[in-house]
Amino acid sequence: MISSCSGQYNADLVIVNGKILTVDKDNPIAEAIAVRDEFIIAIGTSEKIKGFIEEGKTRVIDATGRLVIPGFNDAHVHFGPLDPDFIELRYTTNPSVITEKVKAQVERSKPGEVIRGGHWVHELFTDKKWPAKELIDKVSADNPVILDRADGHSTLVNSYVLKKSGITKDTPDPFGGEIQKDPVTGEPTGILKDAAMDLIRLGDIKAERTPEEEKARTWQGYLMAMKEAREFGVTSLQNAGWGDFEAYEKLQKDGELTSRIDLGAPLSGDTSRLLKYRELENKYPDNGNWIRFGYLKAFADGSMGSSTALMFEPFTDNPSTSGLAMWQYEELEKMVLTSDKMGFQIGIHAIGDKANNWILNAFEKAIEVNGKRDSRHRDEHTQTVQLSDIPRFAQLGVIPSMQPTHCISDKLFYEKRVGYERCKGTYAWRSLIEAGSTLAFGTDYQVEPLNPMEGLYAAVSRKDRFGEEGEGWFPEQKLTMEEAIKYYTLGSAYAQFMENRKGILKTGYLADIVILDKDLLTIPETEIMKTKVDYTITGGKVVYSSGR
Repeated sequence: MISSCSGQYNADLVIVNGKILTVDKDNPIAEAIAVRDEFIIAIGTSEKIKGFIEEGKTRVIDATGRLVIPGFNDAHVHFGPLDPDFIELRYTTNPSVITEKVKAQVERSKPGEVIRGGHWVHELFTDKKWPAKELIDKVSADNPVILDRADGHSTLVNSYVLKKSGITKDTPDPFGGEIQKDPVTGEPTGILKDAAMDLIRLGDIKAERTPEEEKARTWQGYLMAMKEAREFGVTSLQNAGWGDFEAYEKLQKDGELTSRIDLGAPLSGDTSRLLKYRELENKYPDNGNWIRFGYLKAFADGSMGSSTALMFEPFTDNPSTSGLAMWQYEELEKMVLTSDKMGFQIGIHAIGDKANNWILNAFEKAIEVNGKRDSRHRDEHTQTVQLSDIPRFAQLGVIPSMQPTHCISDKLFYEKRVGYERCKGTYAWRSLIEAGSTLAFGTDYQVEPLNPMEGLYAAVSRKDRFGEEGEGWFPEQKLTMEEAIKYYTLGSAYAQFMENRKGILKTGYLADIVILDKDLLTIPETEIMKTKVDYTITGGKVVYSSGR
């Protein structure tokens, strides 16, 4: 790190005349920042910071009163190369649009080529019904089609896929999964939930592209993903699971890595596998700033949208089920104990109240058996929690890693699924904070859009994206904008043990900075999602400029 008194160092970059929300409790508001190499070397008034400018060498950005904040740190993403042929179905309301888009992609594809797409939500459809294979069979006789629901816990496939995979009306549900079947005929509808998605087998289908073409296509996908992140001001990404370390090393070598990234691995109780993880952890250590080994990930349950979240009591709208467990509790606990003993950080996906209770129990057991340490184990999503479990997060040092946009997406059907009373512990941001927890905010991209403005809007309004009257859904859980920004920056940095060097704008900290075109602290909530990034600065370098 670099520390400085005015005049001791010349700056590579200076921002002046800004409204700087530092997220530093000791110096919350400033006007200007000086940066040298990767670090902030001074912060204060414009007059003070102008002393760091060297004519012809220092780049000067005049913020002209615009809001300047730390770079966004997305604490939960599924990041990787984007598919240029992906069929985007987000916010689709008319199921016939799915047919039309699949037909168009099939016409652009060769027979046998896999057609992929997704992000549909059946509760947004005009009929609010699950889609079925007939919707796409008529336009995809010669191509496998796989269209994931937005939550990633269900998928719609056509008959081609079912046949290739050997899935029939006689195929039993796997543990932790469901093959949705027609109640009259017993035939698969084309909807596969959670572990049932693992049954998909496409046999001898091969890509028509050469290995060289496939490699070039994947690389282009990484460049597309990085471009999207920097345009939204996302300077740090915490991947929820595996990632290609070598690909990100190449991005860094080529000067294309414009967001810092943590990559994790699946949770395991196998010591030999954990030792291999240790090798990766040593190669990409937590004292690094760009490519780091993150946490070990597991799933405790499914999702609320797919009715596979693990609940203590049956679903209100489907009393025949109370969701799906991805593991027997004893096996989940064993993996937690083994991985915790070896010093790994653990993050477990939990949506339902029983799933959240289970992982708190497992983390508590790890303290009892292995001893207490600063583990910062994570509850990924923390969506529906029993009110009695809320204080346990702070007591156990467990981080609620939450995604605000899930609230405004899921509120459309949450009360229908679980009833009003259980919703009191749903996306309980304010209650968790008041109980002493540190939240870490993210998006669950690509389940939800990567744009942090949607998350900030959700956190302060708890209203749907189309606007609505009133105070929002369970408004007592809303946050202030300052709080929402804090948990999207410093809170996320804390979740990855980096709060001592990023997440706030302070001398000696990494220069990850965003300049916005609107003042999030004063604009009405209807303007939040319209706010754009004018500059993204990662490690002291301007990686995106809107030109406005």
